[in-house]
Amino acid sequence: MSELNNELRETVRSRYAAAATAVAAGGTAEDCCGGSDCCATGAIDLDENFGASLYAAADRDQLPIQAVAASLGCGNPTAVADLREGERVLDLGSGGGIDVLLSAHRVGPTGKAFGVDMTDEMLELANANAAKAAVTNVEFLKGTIEAIPLPDSSIDVVISNCVINLSTDKPAVFTEMARVLVAGGRIGITDVVSDDALTPAQRAERGDYVGCIAGALSFTEYRNQLAAAGFDNIEITSTHAVADGMHSAIIKAHKPATESSCCAGDCCSTQ
Repeated sequence: MSELNNELRETVRSRYAAAATAVAAGGTAEDCCGGSDCCATGAIDLDENFGASLYAAADRDQLPIQAVAASLGCGNPTAVADLREGERVLDLGSGGGIDVLLSAHRVGPTGKAFGVDMTDEMLELANANAAKAAVTNVEFLKGTIEAIPLPDSSIDVVISNCVINLSTDKPAVFTEMARVLVAGGRIGITDVVSDDALTPAQRAERGDYVGCIAGALSFTEYRNQLAAAGFDNIEITSTHAVADGMHSAIIKAHKPATESSCCAGDCCSTQ
C-alpha cells in the first residue's frame, strides 16, 4: 500500500475512532458523511441525507440509542437486501453495529450477522450495543474490508453502508466480497456514487475523502469493477443527491450460482 493510501486509511480510522469514543462517552458524534450531530443520551438531530434519518422509526426504536447515534451511513442496506430467516449476513465497515443488529433480527435465531471493522473503538461500541440489545446471533470481527477475516463461501449476503467509497483499494473489496459469498449469494449495499461525467478531481472539489465524497466511484466504474470481480445482475439505483453530481445509491448484484464452463477458459475471447 502506498504512503498516500496509508495516510488516507489512518485518517478514516481516526475519524471513526473519535466518533465512537464521543458516542460511548455520552456526547455527540459528527456524522462521517454529513454535518448532523448525534446525541448518545437523548434526541438525535436527524440529517435528511446521512445517518439515522434513513432508517424507519420502528428500526431505530428497537436499538440502543448509542447504535443509532453512531450511524454514519448514506442509506439503509438492511431495507434493500431482502434478508431471510436463517441467512448469514456480513456487514462491511460495521461501525457501531446498527446494520448488524437490524440484520440479526431479520435472519432470526437460525441465522447470524457478522460485522467487520478496523477500528477498535467502534468494535467496542458495537459489542456494547449488542449486549444492551440482548442480541446474541452476532459477531464483530476486527479486520479490513480489503482482507475480510472469514473463510471462502461462508456468507449468504454482504451488506455495507457508505463504507466502500472510503476504501483505497476498491477492486480488492469487490474480490473479497465475491470470495466470502456462497455461489448464488448476493450483495445489497448503499454507497456514494458520482455521475460519470465527473473526474476524480471534480469529485474531490465536492468533498473530502473521509467525508465519503472524494473517494466515490462513478456509476460506470462501480458497475465495471463489480463485473470484473465476477458479479452479475448488477443494479445501481440513485436514491438522493448528497452533493452536486454525487448520489447515495443502492447497489445490488449476485455471485453466479455456477461458474460458466465457457468463461472459465478462453472460448469467450474467440466468440
